[in-house]
Amino acid sequence: MSVDRSPDTGSSRSGSRTAFGALDDLDRRLLRELERDGRISNKDLAARVGVAPSTCHTRVAALRASGVLRGFHAVVDPEAVGRGLQAIIAVRLQAGARRQLGAFARALAARPEVRDVYLLGGSDDVLVHVAVHDSRALRAFVVEHLSTRHEVAHTQTSLVFEHLHVPTTAG
Repeated sequence: MSVDRSPDTGSSRSGSRTAFGALDDLDRRLLRELERDGRISNKDLAARVGVAPSTCHTRVAALRASGVLRGFHAVVDPEAVGRGLQAIIAVRLQAGARRQLGAFARALAARPEVRDVYLLGGSDDVLVHVAVHDSRALRAFVVEHLSTRHEVAHTQTSLVFEHLHVPTTAG
């Protein structure tokens, strides 16, 4: 991340080394606050971390430009939109199909039922988080988009009783 570090912009860039460059304490505080509230105004964010609004704006822009801050999104309650049944489905691919893992995962991610797709190391290859209307819709998803695909060796479905989102801390 190449950002001008004049005296007004805060501390130097010491800190943990990442693929994106060094993140300092100010970057971590900004990220922590943005994880808590992605809709916070620049003025309020600057006040929370104790810097000038111009410094805050410059730092957030640099975090976005470098790819550390990948975006902002709305968190929608699945039940409110008619998708109150959630499940996590573990998928194991046939050994010869693992080279198609990326395409398989992208196809799943494009489905409207799918909330998240995780590529794994270990006995399973993929975890799929889905939100559907009811058990009939869940069964249809598993059968139509997983079990009947030639590259899928095994699936295991676990129902989600409750999902608690806990923002991670930056650093």
